[in-house]
Amino acid sequence: MTKREQQIINAIKNNPLISQSQLAEIIGISRSAIASHITNLISKGIIEGRGYVVAAEKFCVAIGGANMDILGKPDTQISANSSAPGSVTSSPGGVARNIAENIARLGNKCYLIAAVGDDSQGRQLIELSHSAGVDTSQVLCIAGQSTSCYLSIIDSDGEMQLAIADMKILEKLTPELLQKQLPLLKQASLIVLDTNISVQLMQFLFTHLAATTFFVDTVSVAKADKITPFLQHVHSLKPNLLEAEQISGMKINHPRQLPELASWFHNRGVQRIYISLGEQGLFYSDGQQQKSVKLPALNITNSNGAGDAMMAALCHCQMLDIDIQKSAYFALAAANCALATKATINPELSVPRIEKLLDQANLKD
Repeated sequence: MTKREQQIINAIKNNPLISQSQLAEIIGISRSAIASHITNLISKGIIEGRGYVVAAEKFCVAIGGANMDILGKPDTQISANSSAPGSVTSSPGGVARNIAENIARLGNKCYLIAAVGDDSQGRQLIELSHSAGVDTSQVLCIAGQSTSCYLSIIDSDGEMQLAIADMKILEKLTPELLQKQLPLLKQASLIVLDTNISVQLMQFLFTHLAATTFFVDTVSVAKADKITPFLQHVHSLKPNLLEAEQISGMKINHPRQLPELASWFHNRGVQRIYISLGEQGLFYSDGQQQKSVKLPALNITNSNGAGDAMMAALCHCQMLDIDIQKSAYFALAAANCALATKATINPELSVPRIEKLLDQANLKD
């Protein structure tokens, strides 16, 4: 948006029924120039309808885990029952929180609804998330509770070997607490959930927001089953292969079985499924288009945040109405951005960077 267009928008917000002549007088340009700007703003979808109604800004909401991540990486191969030299770092984390930050870095407005304790870690989580562009106004601070903590150990190749999650505070994220957020949630372009939240909260959300587009990240094999009773409410599901097998009860021994696995989910109401295949890429299906796609990563430093970046990219594409194949490649490129940094979230993640990766792979168009 140009500076002149922003001036016009500000004037319209103050008086939606303002005339073009009045706009011309306020802005200091001719009425014909105002008419041209108005036409451009309508074509861009920034204003709509008679009376120059400014189109509401699209936004999404991420609901689920928010915690401090503590990451250990050895300098050499690790072995059981012994210590190893290496590095230990801490950073804000949590599946929903990470997805929200990645979405914000891709240029979309995203609210985070999560529970934190009234402690220094909770305050730090909110401050760091806000500084990264996440709208933290809906984060719930629970008195007397400790903020969640996620401890993970990766090997020298960047692959996770062990993790422990202390997320007891999520039990406090109840339907009663989210009741007041319903008006906001009903206006969201989409809501992305992680399966860290309770089944009761899922039931509440799906019951009260039946018309909403839901994206779901299944988080882990242990938690994936929680979404099973609600698959008919899910627009897009992003499990890895083990999580998809856990939910469906199917065992996949060969890639040619993936369409059958996708059909199982479609038959239960899931509109789109994206199955992460690790180094083998991503299998996507919407019941009509389905394919396994791959975008080799040139630099793997830390695999922890790849799935969160992938889900954020899928949400970004949905908000822009991008087709499923382009969405899949865009998501793989976002995951590769995450793989290339020591941090769980790559601070350089952006649409131009993803487009550059796709250009290099001759996949942008």
